[in-house]
Amino acid sequence: MMFFPSFLDGLARTVSMKKGKNTSSTEDDIGREVAETLAKDAKKNDLMLSSSATFKSNKSNNFASICSKRGQKGINQDCTIVWEEFGCQEDMIFCGIFDGHGPWGHIIAKRVKQSVPPSLLCNWQKALALTSLGQELNTEPNRSTRNHQFDIWKQSCLETYADIDEELKHHPGIDSFHSGTTALTIIKQGEHLVIANVGDSRAVLATISDDGILIPFQLTIDFKPNIPEEAERIRQSQGGVSCLRDEPGVYRVWMPKRDAPGLAVSRAIGDHCVKEFGLISVPDVTQRNITNKDQFVILATDGVWDVISNEEAVEIVCSTDDREKSAKRLVQCAMRAWRSKKRGIAMDDISAICLFFHPKLFQEVNPFKASK
Repeated sequence: MMFFPSFLDGLARTVSMKKGKNTSSTEDDIGREVAETLAKDAKKNDLMLSSSATFKSNKSNNFASICSKRGQKGINQDCTIVWEEFGCQEDMIFCGIFDGHGPWGHIIAKRVKQSVPPSLLCNWQKALALTSLGQELNTEPNRSTRNHQFDIWKQSCLETYADIDEELKHHPGIDSFHSGTTALTIIKQGEHLVIANVGDSRAVLATISDDGILIPFQLTIDFKPNIPEEAERIRQSQGGVSCLRDEPGVYRVWMPKRDAPGLAVSRAIGDHCVKEFGLISVPDVTQRNITNKDQFVILATDGVWDVISNEEAVEIVCSTDDREKSAKRLVQCAMRAWRSKKRGIAMDDISAICLFFHPKLFQEVNPFKASK
């Protein structure tokens, strides 16, 4: 796996030769092929997980716990992935969680899970190559090194999500017209966290307050159609936002003058039947600098958050003695909560990733200590 630097150098030389011109599709294909080869090597060397399991890095403090359980609606349409040493970088880890919906949702979620990491890696390396050649990105002047690093990741995430959504639209073997997926990904590069989100899966950070209390901090927005800015965009595009009579409070996106598709998110990859009516696949990309007070982050699909609060999730994970069982215990608690809080409603698929930043919790703190 020593060819990764040569990939960057070769790409830089190619861009240099083409400076001032559009990069050809052939060059893009080569970069994507190399990134996909890295993904295959990572899986072969047990640096990539995509099902219920645990991962402990030998070169960093990263520790990940993953669990996914099928609900009562048919095949499990959730997908998860953790890639340690992302792009052959010892200080990087990639995590992603995807929640499919519609008849082809499980296929689309799996396809996006497989496509996002190599595509993101390829776009990131291209952005770095352009920067090394002195070509400026669309960034503000006088940006700090940290912010410039984020600008590169943000541009790479935006391009990746757009490319994959477009590929799905024209894929001859996948019907993404009435099906799609959410996509929540994080890249941890050293102490820098980059979060990109489309849909209503959620990332929650567990951090220690100034009072020594372990508290949740929500890193993402649940992109529901009733968020004012989202609803305005959809209605401006002639789409509809309303609830069904038997689902008060559950807002859905509709095609004009049609009772379809009834999508409960305002952003998704796929679902091309409503892309011209306000649904978008543009991720919200944010960053956070991890400190000693930040302990772990939870990524989970709405099957968890529909019945478990942020505070409850942090407390469940923190109080699990064996970190290897943290994601499993969170999923099990969500399953029990479904049975008690949503009787008569088919349980959703439930998936979670718990990524720990330190060998153990900072001091021996209890979550919500001050409130008890």
